[in-house]
Amino acid sequence: MNTHTIATKYWHTLDAKQGEVPRVQCDLCPRFCKLKEGQHGLCFVRANEGGKIVSTTYGLSSGFCVDPIEKKPLNHFLPGTPILSFGTAGCNLACKFCQNWDISKSREIYTLADEASPQKIARVAKALNCRSVAYTYNDPVVFHEYAIDVALACRELGIKSVAVTAGYVCPEPRKEFYAVMDAANVDLKGFTNDFYRHLTGGDLQPVLDTLMYLRHETQVWFELTTLLIPGHNDSDEEIQNMTRWVVKELGPDVPMHFTAFHPDWKMQDVPPTPPATLTRARKIAMDNGVRYAYTGNVHDKSGESTYCHHCGQRLIGRDWYELSEWNLDASGCCHKCGTALAGIFEPKPGTWGARRQPVRLAAM
Repeated sequence: MNTHTIATKYWHTLDAKQGEVPRVQCDLCPRFCKLKEGQHGLCFVRANEGGKIVSTTYGLSSGFCVDPIEKKPLNHFLPGTPILSFGTAGCNLACKFCQNWDISKSREIYTLADEASPQKIARVAKALNCRSVAYTYNDPVVFHEYAIDVALACRELGIKSVAVTAGYVCPEPRKEFYAVMDAANVDLKGFTNDFYRHLTGGDLQPVLDTLMYLRHETQVWFELTTLLIPGHNDSDEEIQNMTRWVVKELGPDVPMHFTAFHPDWKMQDVPPTPPATLTRARKIAMDNGVRYAYTGNVHDKSGESTYCHHCGQRLIGRDWYELSEWNLDASGCCHKCGTALAGIFEPKPGTWGARRQPVRLAAM
């Protein structure tokens, strides 16, 4: 093993016929990859070495950057504050529309990697005045052990942890993972199993299970993002079904972000999402009882801003990632009518703005 390969615990050995070398099954996510000695899972970063599943990217990152929290996107968690973002390589889904395919599908682990211990990441976040750290760019499910250790190190320094994930994970590791997370943005990529099967290589139900778990069994603040792809998941019927399910099963206070697709990876023949599609989806969501629905990846001041669900007052104005208006009192309630805004807020908003600041941890 190299210094970045560590043992994992979510796997078991499969029965084998006499004379056969047993395979092992990875039990981290619902793919349940069954691997021979030396084989890697679909995620590429977990493998069978010595009859055990190991993680091969512990302590390695595809890069670090300080972003606005709104870029994750999270609109109801410490607005205006900077967040230190990082990811590794690999992914446990196979989305044909992946917008970060150069990272999530990378096989050049060691050429794109920036080394950092969990403790160093926490110290750097603190030194840069980041209120939180984001596990993003690729799905933190595949760097489960590393993400948990970083989150624990951050917690010791008062730094929050944010998972940006597709929610495709098994129940036992899910429980361990979210025990150390403070917030999450979960990709609800569509609302039919056909969409998940054909365009992501996964299934819808495990994602819904994760959302139900977050809502009913944790204190993690979470928001949802759906990338609307023309002709694939943008019909009125699908958006109606999705938003009704969210209100019924998760409640009206879970924010939903509808974002614009641009041609990428294996779907370069599909046109970009028209802004009108996002506006339509936002209206459907709000008509169905979603209190906080947003548009993303387009310039839309109205669709980016937060409004009081009781009196309609604009509470947080946004212009791209810049906060342009703040009408919350110190306790996170509407200045006009006193209704509480769902989320995690501080008495005053952050002032980070839209800046994006790459960070080289080796130099710090």
